[in-house]
Amino acid sequence: MASWRVVAPGPVAGHPLEFGRETIPGPGPGELLVKVLACGVCRTDLHVTEGDLPVHRPGVIPGHEVVGEVAALGDSVSGSFAVGDRVGIAWLRHTCGHCAACLRGAENLCRQSRYTGWDADGGYAEFATVPADYALHLPAGYSDTELAPLLCAGIIGYRALERAAVPDSGALGIYGFGGSAHLTAQVASIRGARVHVMTRGAEARALAQRLGAASVQGVRDVPPEPLDSAILFAPVGDLVPVAMEALADGGTLAVAGIHLSDIPTLEYQRHLFRERQIRSVTANTRSDSVEFLRIAAEHRLSIDIHPYPLDRADRALRDLEGGKFSGAAVLEP
Repeated sequence: MASWRVVAPGPVAGHPLEFGRETIPGPGPGELLVKVLACGVCRTDLHVTEGDLPVHRPGVIPGHEVVGEVAALGDSVSGSFAVGDRVGIAWLRHTCGHCAACLRGAENLCRQSRYTGWDADGGYAEFATVPADYALHLPAGYSDTELAPLLCAGIIGYRALERAAVPDSGALGIYGFGGSAHLTAQVASIRGARVHVMTRGAEARALAQRLGAASVQGVRDVPPEPLDSAILFAPVGDLVPVAMEALADGGTLAVAGIHLSDIPTLEYQRHLFRERQIRSVTANTRSDSVEFLRIAAEHRLSIDIHPYPLDRADRALRDLEGGKFSGAAVLEP
């Protein structure tokens, strides 16, 4: 099969990925072998490739927004999946199931959690494996390329929305407007929120306007009303004070990225007093995935897709790093 591996983590301009051909993996016990039909290009892939995240698996194949077809079943797989089924592979691929976090329903905080495209090979290839217990059933009515961004951008955006605790008919601010944000904005609107978008770039602003944002302005501009909640999608720590200052009394900022540049000093009276709070977002649970995909099945989401052939994955990551597109890039084998 064709595949990309991270051979030397570093800036994408320096070509840290290597394209080649290798043997198709076999599914282990409890696993599915999946023929990849589409794989989203996520900013986390960029962090893995550039070395912003520590190396967990040397030479890993990135990619964790995988839509595919079950090609084979490993031993001990029964019930939910059969050969030929369309299936999703997402970021979370293992938790221990017996630690305090897992037992209270917070498996995203399991210290033994493992992740696709970081701890195990992912979807920048023609085939991938996934534990059947972590594979996802996919909603009808979407193409393979449309489904791919739902599997991380959509799911993590949904968790960020939950962490932001937007009140009924509240005002939500979104900082940065890429693959995850443009899906989260739609879910927030479905729930009745007024969505104010702060982002750079004319294309991203135009996308926000097309999707019905209540207002669209620059990333450091003041929104037209105090925000009950905000989500920071841009991996820019300098924006944390900006977003905190835009919050209403009792407001919540959720920081959605797995990686963030350093946060400047916060002033207690200016940024935190009157019960304003900051929450981080750490991965997701399987129940988050199921709930978000249920929403996607019930409400047709508009997904801004930028397709790339698999052999241009390195170009897709460079374009992502350079802000060359809004929405989501998707690889097609």
